[in-house]
Parts: sequence; C-alpha cells; structure tokens
Amino acid sequence: MKTSKTVMLCFVAALLFAVLAGCGAKKEKVLIYTSSEDFKIENMTKRLNEKFPNYEITIEYMPTGNHAAKLLAEGLNTECDITHDLEYGYLAQLDNAGYLADLSDFDKSRYTDDVNLSDNYIIELRNSGSIILNTDVLRDRNLPVPSSYDDLLNSVYKGLISMPNPRSSGTGYMFLKSLVNAWGEEKAFVYFDQLNENILQYTSSGSGPCKSLIMGEVAIGLGMTAQAVNEINKGAPLQIVSFEEGLPYTLYGQAIINGKEQRKAVKEVFEYLVNKYNYENNELFFPEKIYKDRDYSVENYPQNIKYSDMRNDSIEEKDRLLKKWKY
Repeated sequence: MKTSKTVMLCFVAALLFAVLAGCGAKKEKVLIYTSSEDFKIENMTKRLNEKFPNYEITIEYMPTGNHAAKLLAEGLNTECDITHDLEYGYLAQLDNAGYLADLSDFDKSRYTDDVNLSDNYIIELRNSGSIILNTDVLRDRNLPVPSSYDDLLNSVYKGLISMPNPRSSGTGYMFLKSLVNAWGEEKAFVYFDQLNENILQYTSSGSGPCKSLIMGEVAIGLGMTAQAVNEINKGAPLQIVSFEEGLPYTLYGQAIINGKEQRKAVKEVFEYLVNKYNYENNELFFPEKIYKDRDYSVENYPQNIKYSDMRNDSIEEKDRLLKKWKY
C-alpha cells in the first residue's frame, strides 16, 4: 500500500511539474509597427502565423505620421522590434537618430538603384497615388468625369471629395509635393486652398478616401492606386484616372530597431519579410517596379505609369511644407 501511495504521489508530482512547465513555456514575442492597409495586414498576419507558429507576432497599425512620431519619441526604449511600411523620409529620420539596426548583410543588388538609399532600411514597395472615382455616385448625381486637377475645383463636387491629411499621411503629402514640384509652391498652396472648399473630410490615413468612396460618401478620392485596384478587383464601382501631372509616388521600407537584431526571433521574421514575403506582397498588391529582374502585373492596375516629379523629397523639405499646411 505504501509503495502504491508513493508511486501515486510521484505520478501526481510529475504531472504537476509538466503542467507548470507547460505554463511557463511562453512564445517568443515579436512586435511590428506598420502603416499598411487592412488587406495587406490581413495577408501578412496569415502568412507570418503560418511560417512562425512558435512565435507570438503582433502587428500594430498606425497612420504613417503617428508611426514615425511614436518611434522617434520612444527611441531605443521602444517595444517595437520591426518597423514596416514606413515612408522613406521618416526612415531616414530614424536612421539619422541612430535608431535603426545595421542591415548591410542583406543583398540589395536585387533592387533598382533609386531605392537603395541606406544600409539600415530596405525597400518594401513603390506606392503611387491616383485620382479615384466612384462611378455610381457620379452617374446618380449626373456629375461630369474630371480630367484635370482644375476640374476638381468645380463647385458641383462640393462635399464630394476626400483627401488624406498631409500632416498624418504619406499619401496626402505626396499629392501636395507633386503639385509643388509641378506648379511651384505658391500656385500649389493656392490650389489646395481652393480645393478645400470641395473637401468633405481630410482622413488621417491614405486608406481613408478609398473607404469613403466604397461607402458612397464621396465621388472623388485622392488615394492609393493599389488600394483602389484591390477594391475594383472585388467588384467595387471605382475608376482610376491620371491627370497630366502624372501619379505621385513615394517609397516605403522596413527596418529593425537598433539592438533588436540580436534576438533570433526578430531576425528570422525580418529575413522572411525581406527575402520571401515581400515578393508575394508586390506580386499580389504592389506591382510598381522595385526589383531589377522581376516585373509584376496585377489585374486592372495602371500600365506604363507616368509618374509625377517627386524630386527634393527630403524630411527637411517635408517639414517646411507642412508648416504651411492649414487643414
């Protein structure tokens, strides 16, 4: 009987130890800050969970301006491990502050020369903006299809245009910068003062105008080409138009916060994003060229894109122009 009790006690003790050990086996955590659109975050979350079931990967969304401001404020004390889908100007600012890890071991020869601007951040995508129309709203209200930026000033569009706020959105800023370069600073700001009369809302992120278009709240949006294409391919009554000045664009990249590259989980996740997932992301959603040896085509994506003049797109220039932005 005593032996039996002893065996039973040993069994219970072993079971308790196993349970406690299991409770203590926590998954390694990886925190990613991103400014990606909903459909991209959904796909990236799925792919990362499939690839790394033993890691607890959290993807935290915030608009571009908030994303950068948070990292600049937190510095090396941030809980963030990887910054993803952040505009190059902000990445350069973080880089200059010493907040980004050295990524010089990554092969950057695969990319077009114009996107390799630092050893400490890596291109994710080239993202253009375009004028997006809800053709149902235009038809139902018997409104003309605009063919120029000047057409958007027509009072018939009052309260029917949505634009991202350049202060918080890289998409909004690239529209501002493109017209400053095309027309000169004074004319561009006068134009946006006039356009303001027709704006229903300035959204905090670049995805906002397309969401308003889908809901039928507006007829015209200054938004992201890729997001519009994604919605068109799902059956939304949207149309992309290009004006004489071309499509504005910006570059978005990814990086590891300095010091976090020492963690195995962070390094593995980032290597997967750069060396595997990014090809899929561009093939599915963002076919605009960043790779020397690969060209992608997405249904209904504009072909032979004429890009706007985006020269002098520095963070200093951005800060200067945004000080003049009133809205």
